[in-house]
Amino acid sequence: QVQLVESGGGLVQAGGSLRLSCVASGRTFSKYTMGWFRQAPGKEREFVATISWIGGTTYSLRYTDSVKGRFTISRDNAKNTLYLQMNSLKPEDTAVYYCAARSFPGATMSAADFGSWGQGTQVTVSS
Repeated sequence: QVQLVESGGGLVQAGGSLRLSCVASGRTFSKYTMGWFRQAPGKEREFVATISWIGGTTYSLRYTDSVKGRFTISRDNAKNTLYLQMNSLKPEDTAVYYCAARSFPGATMSAADFGSWGQGTQVTVSS
């Protein structure tokens, strides 16, 4: 089981930016598939972005359509840390954001494929 600790949420006005961070345990972090999901009040948890190892130093990045061009997922393997840079935030981005880990390679956007989850961090975007 991978331990995940998120930080970086908060309250921001529409059009603003936030950067979420997620520190993971484990010695082979560079090969983990990592993802960000979110859950708004009264809604199901939804996929936001994922980054998965392909080979060497190459990773595959995927985003849900609603965040393409605004959000960027990245990772610092030396720090075992995953990031989500969120720009041009909208009120509809308001949700609890969860970091997720799959301790082996393989691109996926399904929450069911991730075995470890962080505690969540609240992001609130005011209009």
